Amino acid sequence: MSSAVERTEEHLREYLTYRGFTSTLKTLDAEVKADKEKGFRVDKIIDQLQLFIQNFDLTGLKDYWGYLDRRLFCRLEDIYRPTVNKLRTSLFRYYVVHTIQSRNLERTQEFFLKQAPELQGQPEWRDWFILPFIPSPETNPAFSSYFSRQWADTFLVSLHNFLSVLFQCMPQPVLLCFDFEVQRTTSLLEENEQLRQRLFALQGEARFRKEDEEMVHHKLPPYVQNMDRLGDTELDLVSSQRTVNLTSTAPSRNFFYTFLPQGRRAPGKTPQGAGSSPTQASLGRKDTAANQVRPYVGLAAKLKEPGVCKDSKPVSGPVGSAEVPAPHTRQKRHQVHEKERKELFSKPLPQMTEKRGESLDMEPQPEGQCEALDSPPGQARVSGEGLAPEQPFIKLSQEEYGEHHSSIMHCRVDCSGRRVASLDVDGVIKVWSFNPIMQTKATIMSKSPLLSLEWATKPDRLLLLGSGVGTVRLYDTDAKKNLYEMTIDDTHPRILSLACSPSGTSFVCSAAAPTGTGRSGSVTETVTRLPFPVSGQLLLWDTKTVKPQLQFSLEPGPVAINCTAFNHNGNLLVTGAADGVIRLFDMQRYECAMSWRAHDGEVYSVEFSYDENTVISIGEDGKFVQWNIHRCGVKQSDHSLPQDATGPFVLSGYSGYRQVQVPRGRLFAFDSEGQHVLTCSNNGGIIHKLNSSDGKLETVLPLGGHKAPVVTVDWCTAMDCGTCLTASMDGKIKLSTLLAQKS
Repeated sequence: MSSAVERTEEHLREYLTYRGFTSTLKTLDAEVKADKEKGFRVDKIIDQLQLFIQNFDLTGLKDYWGYLDRRLFCRLEDIYRPTVNKLRTSLFRYYVVHTIQSRNLERTQEFFLKQAPELQGQPEWRDWFILPFIPSPETNPAFSSYFSRQWADTFLVSLHNFLSVLFQCMPQPVLLCFDFEVQRTTSLLEENEQLRQRLFALQGEARFRKEDEEMVHHKLPPYVQNMDRLGDTELDLVSSQRTVNLTSTAPSRNFFYTFLPQGRRAPGKTPQGAGSSPTQASLGRKDTAANQVRPYVGLAAKLKEPGVCKDSKPVSGPVGSAEVPAPHTRQKRHQVHEKERKELFSKPLPQMTEKRGESLDMEPQPEGQCEALDSPPGQARVSGEGLAPEQPFIKLSQEEYGEHHSSIMHCRVDCSGRRVASLDVDGVIKVWSFNPIMQTKATIMSKSPLLSLEWATKPDRLLLLGSGVGTVRLYDTDAKKNLYEMTIDDTHPRILSLACSPSGTSFVCSAAAPTGTGRSGSVTETVTRLPFPVSGQLLLWDTKTVKPQLQFSLEPGPVAINCTAFNHNGNLLVTGAADGVIRLFDMQRYECAMSWRAHDGEVYSVEFSYDENTVISIGEDGKFVQWNIHRCGVKQSDHSLPQDATGPFVLSGYSGYRQVQVPRGRLFAFDSEGQHVLTCSNNGGIIHKLNSSDGKLETVLPLGGHKAPVVTVDWCTAMDCGTCLTASMDGKIKLSTLLAQKS
């Protein structure tokens, strides 16, 4: 309700300005500023009550509660009156306990003197009049529970929930109902758009499946109707070759076809009869459980088998019931088969899964050494290494977004997985989508240099943009306009990091002072180590009021915060700073809970683990470290990464061209289960497995595809198939769609 009230007030201000009712507008602003209901924001009402208590303002506390009683509580039914009385009694007890805990006995006696005529007849206050005369009331069994932190928290939560339910159940005026209808209509339009896209995708899937079936079943060679056992062997080769070509040449058109289970795909030819050749047995046709997505394994087996070796002869066997063709007919058919077999071998094989130091052994064996490949389904033969282990992911496709013309600095997916925002060093921001097709939604040009970028959580269409001149912009990607521009601090103009709370009510902003000579603040700044850390601030801003809430204390001194991240509910905030220290903040009390020296040099990237029991960081020293947040400064694991994974990133060219870029975006990202991590490299992202037993990183799948160093990564897990984003210094962004194999 509070958000609806704020939007309605904005519309009302816009209308009064349009009509020229300036006096009415001034009156409205004055009354909104003095609004005791705080725009129906429960947290602000609770803060106001606590402010009266902390300032020992008993008169203000009574007047404010009386206003709430006249404005809200008196409209409730009689059955809720006991609840209101209990909350009022607890509020005054909370005030009395606070005066005693603050050692201010004058305020305690003042309370009982002023409230005695009203409270002396109430049985729940009968024993409380002796409270000022007890030396240690917190140890008295009758009052000890009221001095506990648990009682205070329970009371505040109960009051918060009561007010929240009350505001939700209040009858709303027509204007607020109109806002609700607008939101509902917008959500319905978005849902309709998603359903329409799914319908188009399913229609395309059905059409492509039909085309595949026609190509497999109705475009085979004309000799199929009169084939013998030799023709049966060659037919398997031709069908397999055409199926592989369909899969490798059109991955984007036939994308959804790869998601179908084996039983729903276009059926292949099944060998029948007792005269099945050894080729069919070695291909594992009888093993119906071999349904993994490994089209190249079957092709490799065919290339190794005796029925298809270059100088091998057709497999002979007992004569069946089929009539044996004439010698000249068989010779002519054999020539046709040889021609198609040579065409098959002359075409390139489908691209295999990349693996460092290993390659699939696809070369044909020398004459006389051809043998059948009896490997289990889903495994490929590796030269000199035996059988390769089962991979946890299959790379279904890799697409490229090439709208940027300079090095990428940030690349982030929103919470819903529908939009991607990418920022380059020229200050150009692209907002684009990749499902079902890749399409640019908005382009943002900035006159001032931009250093940071972050998606808002509620609503997820808003984008936070931090500049190098001390401002943060709130941009609406649907309306394609700036909503607000906030001036953070003139003395600390470089906005290095932004993090939005999962609740959507606030965001954290890291501001740093200008650097000296050689560190201008641009993304291509040099990487010369300064003798002392750069000064900085860490601020908390309210998203709804667009005003600063507080400034965090950074011990031992003000330092530039390079990276920030919230946990899943926003109760914890972890930061990595230029002095190599990781700080963990308690967002309930807005104070630093613990801090420790994590890296020799700056901390470039830090995130919570999937279970949120550890914090993982990458620093300037090239270390990938997992820290236990329950034991300050204790390492859970420590792993060294190459420079192309941690930065600074270097791009060299002709005539001595050299570009150096310090890390700004995320250097690693997790999958949906937190068991695998994606990091940067010179030619693409690399997926590692987090081994909790020995703390080592096991390389699982190199994604590849880049010609320049990858500087930031992200892993979208909002959809069924994970999409890895890798952005490089040449402005190219690769989207690698993965399919997880369940073990």
